[in-house]
Amino acid sequence: MDAYSPAASPLFTTTPISPGDADADVLPLLSPIAQTQADHFDPDRPYQPGQPKSLAGIAMRAFCLGIALGLAVLLTLATLAWTASPLWRLPFFLAALATFHFLEFWTTAAYNTRNADVKSFLLTANWPAYAIAHAAASLECLVVGVAWPGRSWAPLHGGLLVTAAGLAMVVVGQVVRSVAMVQAGASFNHVVQQYRTRQHTLITTGIYAHLRHPSYFGFFWWGLGTQLVMGNVICFVAYTAVLWRFFSSRIKREEQLLVQFFGDEYVDYKRRTGTKIPFVP
Repeated sequence: MDAYSPAASPLFTTTPISPGDADADVLPLLSPIAQTQADHFDPDRPYQPGQPKSLAGIAMRAFCLGIALGLAVLLTLATLAWTASPLWRLPFFLAALATFHFLEFWTTAAYNTRNADVKSFLLTANWPAYAIAHAAASLECLVVGVAWPGRSWAPLHGGLLVTAAGLAMVVVGQVVRSVAMVQAGASFNHVVQQYRTRQHTLITTGIYAHLRHPSYFGFFWWGLGTQLVMGNVICFVAYTAVLWRFFSSRIKREEQLLVQFFGDEYVDYKRRTGTKIPFVP
């Protein structure tokens, strides 16, 4: 095979250099086609409005989530402090959602920077099913809170314990998911990857030494925890069924690819590390 020469490439042309120009800085000239492409290349384009990494879009989403979180926390505290209404659960749910979506982007931007874009907020993920699920949860909480404000579906008047358990699940689930994203770094992706890249490494330390899919574990228990806090009977059952089916299917599909990527190393890791999601070994 002949050694590579710029003159052999259609992207470059060469011009004779006279002896007097031997010490001059000479750069290869781009061909007309390549020069046209270079002239139209704008390194700022991915960050402009309407683009995947739009800085304006990221700023607006972060701003709206911050406003939503602040107002939701204030409404939750005000309702608890000055009324006996159970409807403090609605702004609490909004606060949990705002925190979750902000942290999805923040952890990606901080620890998996190249993959951070507008979609990293996950605001439109699994649309419209995701929005319908949260709308249904809010509607159930509102209807029950207005029609039966004093009811408790927990046995032996254990409503406070159920609420506390739900709150603990929300906090633990959020922390576990965020820590998982931090520790995975560039190996984490919101979309199941079909091909292995140089950034993909099998993480088996830290939280991954105890949970095989900690980000899924975190969201599963976070989602169920929100419904316990809200006191939703119907949506708790529905969330359990939908989340279990979703993660069971996703883990099965993803692990087929992970075995292809990492071979026996992943098989051994899978054998010794569980998911801690019910009926998902």
